[in-house]
Amino acid sequence: MTMKRLLAASAVTAVAGLAASASQAQDLTLCWAAWDPANALVELSKDFEAQSGITMNFEFVPWPNFADRMLNELNSGGQLCDLLIGDSQWIGGGAENGHYIKLNDFFDANAISMDDFAPATVYAYSTWPKGTPNYYALPAMGDANGWFYRKDWFARPEIQEAFKAEYGRDLAEPKTQRELMEIAKFFQGREIDGQTVYGASIFTERGSEGITMGATGALYAWGFKYENTPGSYDMEGAVNSPAAVEALEFYKELYQCCTPPGYDNAYMEQSLDAFKSGQVAMAMNWFAFFPGLYADPNTGGDKIDFFVNPGQNVEASTLGGQGISVVSYSDNVDGALEYIKWFAQPDVQAKWWSMGGYSCHRSVLEDPDFVNSAPFAGDFLEAMAGVQDFWQEPAYAELLLAMQERLHNYIVADQGTAQEALDGLIADWTETFEDEGKL
Repeated sequence: MTMKRLLAASAVTAVAGLAASASQAQDLTLCWAAWDPANALVELSKDFEAQSGITMNFEFVPWPNFADRMLNELNSGGQLCDLLIGDSQWIGGGAENGHYIKLNDFFDANAISMDDFAPATVYAYSTWPKGTPNYYALPAMGDANGWFYRKDWFARPEIQEAFKAEYGRDLAEPKTQRELMEIAKFFQGREIDGQTVYGASIFTERGSEGITMGATGALYAWGFKYENTPGSYDMEGAVNSPAAVEALEFYKELYQCCTPPGYDNAYMEQSLDAFKSGQVAMAMNWFAFFPGLYADPNTGGDKIDFFVNPGQNVEASTLGGQGISVVSYSDNVDGALEYIKWFAQPDVQAKWWSMGGYSCHRSVLEDPDFVNSAPFAGDFLEAMAGVQDFWQEPAYAELLLAMQERLHNYIVADQGTAQEALDGLIADWTETFEDEGKL
């Protein structure tokens, strides 16, 4: 069933019933994924409660179930969420299907300027159609897929000597995807402190979005594009270009050569576990987890360091992160808008960063002291300057499931060629866009 038909089948119905009590009207429920930044937001929001008298409730859903849970909630017109920090890819569906309130008039009335936020985050988290001044969210949580590594292993003289003897260069943070693979191959199967270790933990998960978010780190670095001309849905020669084929072959080789045994369905949690347990020399994951990684008593501190997704033909990173939207089915829209106004303040944004959230506000990001405020702060700025995102179309879920299946079948299940996988993906996406009336 196409996403368009699915939405039609679950059309929003009018909600009738008792009016909310005065006490309920003073409550807000904010929905998001269950992860470290959400815990930080709970603490931050205590300031809003104290200032406004509004009680904040939170509904946090584990990442593997987050999209299904929240998209079902929106498609049914549910009133669970007054505020939703939804993925960047949902913005098109949220706008076109009436799930999110358009915020332009509210921003204008309250002197909230999108010029105060990093342009890449406004484009990705707030606008629909893309790049137009039509805003359905406030940038809330900047994020990108980055890397971290065992700095203490890299620094060992015997490891340095062995690497230089094999590759003719110093062991250091990789500057290209090819260098990353060399380092991963070097560590794969090596014994360190009496334990066999592996090269890298990467994303291979099939069920939600994992393998797409991982493989696009390579695809974007090779110059992959979804369309030849933005907005044209002209995918032939872009999605399946020679560079895209090469990138996909690279990611499959990285999976086959350099990951821990049985690592065929791994996403955020498995990547973190592999690193924290001392199994891998390097790992990919979202910048959102970097504060917690640095604070880890066993593998954090002076044992860890961070680097931006390495380029190959271009410098690029897979976008994560989210905007915060007011759900149109809320029975406390005024309170939700009050929260947005509070959250947009520069001093709140500065505190958000200090507590482990990733502010998108330029007053925070452009502060001269920002790059020194955390060991990964400079990497975050660099990553956000080159982020690329998946389709933000209303049919996003159907488009994503097709890519998940094609990539996992090729990379993990070892079926067919990279060319066949990408050709098949174009066929899948073409069918979806034809159903949407866009081709």
